[in-house]
Amino acid sequence: MSSPPPEDPTTAMASRLLRGAGMFLSGQEAFSCTLANTLAASGDPGDEALLARRRPVFETPMAGTGTTAAIDLNADLGEGLGVWKAGDDNRLLEIVTSANVACGFHAGDPTIMRDVCAKASAAGVTIGAHVGYRDLVGFGRRDLAVSQRDLRNETIYQIAALDAMAVAEHAQVRYVKPHGALYHRVSRSDEAAAALVQAILDYNPGLEVLGAPGSALARQCSEYGIRFRNEGFADRRYRDDGSLVERFTEGAILATPEAAAAQAVAIARHQQVHGTSGASVPVAADSICVHGETPHAVDTAREVRASLIGAGVAVRAFAR
Repeated sequence: MSSPPPEDPTTAMASRLLRGAGMFLSGQEAFSCTLANTLAASGDPGDEALLARRRPVFETPMAGTGTTAAIDLNADLGEGLGVWKAGDDNRLLEIVTSANVACGFHAGDPTIMRDVCAKASAAGVTIGAHVGYRDLVGFGRRDLAVSQRDLRNETIYQIAALDAMAVAEHAQVRYVKPHGALYHRVSRSDEAAAALVQAILDYNPGLEVLGAPGSALARQCSEYGIRFRNEGFADRRYRDDGSLVERFTEGAILATPEAAAAQAVAIARHQQVHGTSGASVPVAADSICVHGETPHAVDTAREVRASLIGAGVAVRAFAR
């Protein structure tokens, strides 16, 4: 019986690399990596699972516990229009684990949407649809009178538009987060929240929803079997009742990256923040937001992430 031909050395090495590769560590940060090109060269069908795009993970185990707390870090991205740009999307995508991408109603256009999806996909950042009122002039921050039917259909329209751009970049929308005035409306109105939830059921019931803890949106998601994720804010001040101080009120935005980082750690490790009176306010969160359009957004996001990791909190996407 003749011996089988010797295995090509390049193919053998590729297979070994693929089986052994998964995660490499750099200091306190761990990034998953994919070797799709090498897999294609090896032709080994047993390693197809490694083609799945990995999500970035930044973590350090808590000393003496053997466990790691974890939280998502999200930012609002793609909030430009034509030649006008808002925020440094490229640098933020190196830091955050989830990107709330504007879908064209409060900001964004097809080219910006696709560009952000491409860069998020390449960075392993989860893509979410940041849906809002049709209000380019008011940046989605005006509370508009929109019927339930229109809100439902306009939400489908926005999710589908972003998802098409994501699919074109070999990715997909994983979750939905309302923007601005719509965020506040669906937090207090069961009717508006139901319209948004029905839109998700119409388009893709597997999408998750990111929003305010204890909100009408959270209740509607629970009722209809949509997975809801609680959101906290690193850079926004809270009232004693757990609501956010109005954006245009003095002191509504925390002044320094260090202050935002301290609040993020308090949310992630202790599920609480200090309200306007100094009292402890409960805030349970699966994800922490850093607003991408603020002047020091990149510095804030970097400080928040570093402080979370330093406090023993892994930073990883909730929807993967």
